[in-house]
Amino acid sequence: MPGLLSAMEGFCVIGIVIAVGYVAARMRIGGPQAQMVLNRFSFFVSSPCLMFAILSKEPIFEIFHSSIIVAFFSAALVGVIFIVLNRLFFHLGAADATIGALNSLYLNSNNIGLPIATYILGNPALVAPILVMQQAVFTPVGLTVLDVTTKGKVSIKEIAKQPLHQPLLIGSLLGIALSAVHAKTGWFLPNYLFDPIDMIGDSAVPMILMAFGMSLHGTKPLQQKGDRPAIFTVAILKNIVMPIIAFLLAYFVMGFRGPTLYACVVLAALPTGQNVYNYAARYNVGLTFARDGILLSTMTSPIFIAIIAAVLS
Repeated sequence: MPGLLSAMEGFCVIGIVIAVGYVAARMRIGGPQAQMVLNRFSFFVSSPCLMFAILSKEPIFEIFHSSIIVAFFSAALVGVIFIVLNRLFFHLGAADATIGALNSLYLNSNNIGLPIATYILGNPALVAPILVMQQAVFTPVGLTVLDVTTKGKVSIKEIAKQPLHQPLLIGSLLGIALSAVHAKTGWFLPNYLFDPIDMIGDSAVPMILMAFGMSLHGTKPLQQKGDRPAIFTVAILKNIVMPIIAFLLAYFVMGFRGPTLYACVVLAALPTGQNVYNYAARYNVGLTFARDGILLSTMTSPIFIAIIAAVLS
């Protein structure tokens, strides 16, 4: 299956960039603050530019494709399942539990989702609804909870203003607005304004991946025995349970068949996005938990995507 092989090449690309970050940390390139600088610059500058560039070019009706319903409820249900399991078995603190829930439901829709949507599904725009859903709903909610749990008591006014403090959401909303204007009037940003934004956005994924690779230096994955059950649970929820829920919703609730059904299930099997580690680093909570969950999910995701492709394609 040529498409599947191309998608596996996408995983290889990601692994190489992570390895570069690891080697850079091992060689002490950039100094001890390099990882923090990469994380912060990506969070505040590069990632918002990336969201703006991607979404502004997408047709407005593609951004809000009906498959977003499947993506939303399958992710939300998986997040709720983790929270329930945490309350029953793991007993993580509120901040760590939030990282665990994000690890369970947050899809790597950029650097893995885009090549998979392109090479397996034949339509890169299929990830656009996921981008909108994650940046407009799950990210603000998760970061608001992290704000509250790490900074103490936060007023209702501060919570209400929280979305305005999220650079990724702001970039996404501006991109959607430009897409709508372009669809209505045909006007788009001139190249001399759009190209710098696009160029800066292109740096987001490499910086996140290299920062993730740097975090692996000097530590061994899955060394904290107390976190192992929660980490393995995260990987199972993300790579097995979420695609099953997506199939049930897409097939029986939405009535999807053929390529649309296939796309919903494959995209639900994407590994956890490196953004979750970026958020954990931003608030300095659950760093090891986030890193190990992403690593395990990324390592096992190709296997389950291959199984889905073999069964449904």
